[in-house]
Amino acid sequence: MTIYSLSTIISIAFLLIIFELVRRQRLREQYSLLWIAFGVLLFIISWNVTLVEQIAEWLNVKYAPAILFLFGLLFCFAFILHLTLVITKLSNQVLRLTQEITLMKGKEQKHEQND
Repeated sequence: MTIYSLSTIISIAFLLIIFELVRRQRLREQYSLLWIAFGVLLFIISWNVTLVEQIAEWLNVKYAPAILFLFGLLFCFAFILHLTLVITKLSNQVLRLTQEITLMKGKEQKHEQND
């Protein structure tokens, strides 16, 4: 078994797992799109050996299967950046909601004191 066939099998299994997680609603669709895109890209690259070898030649990489790891690493960086953006947005929302709740509690206490 070559690294290409192993990578193809892993990418197919990966896609099936992602679809199953979405079906069971354990993974939201907005995040699954990135994972599906990565799985499809990995499958295409794994299945098309000449494409990998051509990319390796363009990048002057001596061991062509290392390109698979390069794409995986680049995807991880992109996904980490995406998750960081999501966390930042959620942190800002939590801060805003906390401030609003504090203001509402302050108004409620003020009304209770006036009554």
